[in-house]
Amino acid sequence: MTTCSLSTRNLLLTSFLAVSLVCSANAADKNKAWTDSAVAAAEDPDFLIQGEYGSLEQGAAYAAQVVALGDGKFDAYFLEGGLPGLGWTREKSRTHVGGELIDGKVEFKGKELHAVLANGRITGSFGPVTLDLPKVERKSPTLGMAPPEGAIVLFDGTSAEGWKKGKIVDGLLAATGTTSEKTFADCTIHLEFLTPYKPHARGQGRGNSGVYYGGRWETQVLDSFGLEGKMNETGGIYSIAAPSLNMCFPPLTWQTYDVDLTWAKFDENGERKSWPRITVKLNGVVVHEDQELNKTHTTAAPVKGEFDEKGGPIFLQNHGNPVFYRNIWVLPR
Repeated sequence: MTTCSLSTRNLLLTSFLAVSLVCSANAADKNKAWTDSAVAAAEDPDFLIQGEYGSLEQGAAYAAQVVALGDGKFDAYFLEGGLPGLGWTREKSRTHVGGELIDGKVEFKGKELHAVLANGRITGSFGPVTLDLPKVERKSPTLGMAPPEGAIVLFDGTSAEGWKKGKIVDGLLAATGTTSEKTFADCTIHLEFLTPYKPHARGQGRGNSGVYYGGRWETQVLDSFGLEGKMNETGGIYSIAAPSLNMCFPPLTWQTYDVDLTWAKFDENGERKSWPRITVKLNGVVVHEDQELNKTHTTAAPVKGEFDEKGGPIFLQNHGNPVFYRNIWVLPR
């Protein structure tokens, strides 16, 4: 049996603890979620690189969306026809390439593609097309929209009254699994949401929440910037339909849902004769038009089972991420 002195054992223990602390610190860094853009920009240079590059005009040859993956690594998606909502559609090409930050530049190489991101601009070529794509920042045209006459204000930053389990953080409504006290049937809904910056997270772990209408049908909230646009990503109606377009903006950008909900129809005996229907605008662009909600609830809904003509609440899902909401109002119809 091998033995060692007390001093040697202490040295080994000290070394083990030091390594453990470094590993724990690295793990904590990789799990970090920034909720303030100024802090994110100061602490992580990747944050200022991530974003949209191209033109704010319709009909560009190409645009790009650059997604931070942590530790100076990025995914870039080069979109034929311009940014989503400004020319790119699912029928046009979407070319994915990876890159890494080295000496202040990120180089992207693919078949017929060679581009460099530096100083807030992507330059290079894609086949015969010359690329010169400045970084741009978009805002939803309905951001800050005031409630119209007759609307019911559910949250204006002053109080969480009217919300079960409601919690205000710096004037914002946190995604705590909170449910509106009031219920609604036919209505128009406006709300604004903010997902955190979590560059090391992936998939459903990246800024996850959701808005449930009638407490039953969810439009997903997720940092799905740059992704394909599936039914479990922002703009999707979970387990029912993918959005026609991925209009998700980068994390720490305020985004908007504007929703027209038409409740189910019932006969004189209270029997349901049709399913509810929904039209959804994400950041001002229609991503679902008169979509049938053809089940009694979607995944993780707090309200399940058959329903009547009375409507239901608004529910903001808690999925373990620091997602925030503001400017929530409902106009009954």
